[in-house]
Amino acid sequence: QVQLVESGGGLVQPGGSLRLSCAASGFTLDYYHIGWFRQAPGKEREGVSCISSSDGSTYYADSVKGRFTISRDNTKNTVDLQMNSLKPDDTAVYFCMARLAGEYWGQGTQVTVSS
Repeated sequence: QVQLVESGGGLVQPGGSLRLSCAASGFTLDYYHIGWFRQAPGKEREGVSCISSSDGSTYYADSVKGRFTISRDNTKNTVDLQMNSLKPDDTAVYFCMARLAGEYWGQGTQVTVSS
């Protein structure tokens, strides 16, 4: 069965760091375009970061640029999101999406930034 599983979320203080991981089962992630998204209560889902399967180009939302870094680890079949200098506004459920011809979505992982 094809699955995506996010992990690495948790509670962190403002200014702290977390590393999220999007792990694939049933397919090889390096063939897919991968996107990270987030949803906060009462807000629309927004794109956070994406990485291309073809040329490795990356995208970052303006709100996270310079603080977040997306990367592939093909040995682990994961795409990771390193999040530094976290702010309370980063609090949300983070989930990943893998796209080739179709789309696969994970269940999400909660990130809470609070003192």
